[in-house]
Amino acid sequence: MTGIDLTEEYVRVAEALARRVGLETRTSYRQGSALDLPFAPQIFDGAYMLHVGMNIEDKSKAFAEVRRVLKPGENFAIYDVMRQSGEGELSFPVPWAASPEASFVESAATYRRLLEDAGFAVEKERSRREFATEFFRQMRARAAETAGPPPLGLHILMGASAPQKVANMIDNLERWLIALTEIVSRAI
Repeated sequence: MTGIDLTEEYVRVAEALARRVGLETRTSYRQGSALDLPFAPQIFDGAYMLHVGMNIEDKSKAFAEVRRVLKPGENFAIYDVMRQSGEGELSFPVPWAASPEASFVESAATYRRLLEDAGFAVEKERSRREFATEFFRQMRARAAETAGPPPLGLHILMGASAPQKVANMIDNLERWLIALTEIVSRAI
């Protein structure tokens, strides 16, 4: 398995975690951009994008890059925050962005169109809105029960504004503005 991240520090943490769990010989990590993947064409047997798309404005270019490095017939899975309703403004900050200028949330329909334009056939799509709503409610409830966050968790990545980001995430989910969505496509 090969992973990339735009942030060098995240790459180093991924390498350290892989060593810690004994997977360093089965994984590799590289610093790089989803808009210019540092790999040769058609070398991967599958690809996935997990909570990345809402940080990428040019999804068309990102999907074209994934298609370039993916062998024909292989799967590309996406799990991202996607727009549910065109009505209403998102509450900020959220886990992926402090303000609207840094947020590039799009609808599942936009993802499907851009994937098809890049050479993918969309095979499955599933909203995980209810799962996400419950996950964030439980996170907030645990923090309230213990008078603070646990020693490890997403709050470390989110920083001091984690409580506000979680509250806004729940608000956006409950107002049907966003949903975590799974899309599985195949390179054609």
